Amino acid sequence: MFTRRESFSEYIRFYPVISVLLTLNIGIYLLTLLPDFGNRIMNAGIGFNYSIANGEWWRFFTPMFLHAGFMHILFNMFCLFVFGPELEKIIGKMRFTTLYLLSGIFANVATYFLHGLDYAHVGASGAIFGLFGAYGALVYYTKKSMPELRQMILPIILISVVMTFIQPNINATGHIGGLIVGFLIGLSYFHPKRILSWQKSRRS
Repeated sequence: MFTRRESFSEYIRFYPVISVLLTLNIGIYLLTLLPDFGNRIMNAGIGFNYSIANGEWWRFFTPMFLHAGFMHILFNMFCLFVFGPELEKIIGKMRFTTLYLLSGIFANVATYFLHGLDYAHVGASGAIFGLFGAYGALVYYTKKSMPELRQMILPIILISVVMTFIQPNINATGHIGGLIVGFLIGLSYFHPKRILSWQKSRRS
């Protein structure tokens, strides 16, 4: 399920939304490495609560495409690359886009309301945890028909949540906020006919 066997061209053709998101995140990260110009990009898009309070509402959106270092973007893009395709396949391009963006935005909104004005953050983690939340919804709907899915997904979600609270400099509010929103959106996206179609495609 999470083993990628597609060629580069097949991956782009099968999962266009994920391919665009990967390209945007990696491209913007490379731009932030440029002297001076990179600092301008970070300063203009970082999720700084004080700036949001002063009307810079775009900062609810832009932090999803900024990262604070190589390991930061590596982890997030690896998760998107591995865990995203199955969801894009099940729910389709538009729903996947909505799931990803809304999870990230609401994670940033939660961060704004639950942290002080001096708090700043970047990263796609809220959106990534939204994907995990959607998988949680899929497990909820398939707990009787696909128990092996539960055995695969729940440990991934549990480990991700635990790591959120034991690693330093992690926006736990964003992670948990994205997870909850992704789960709620997933509940609305996964209905019996769509899940049945996905299950049949996996058996074929």
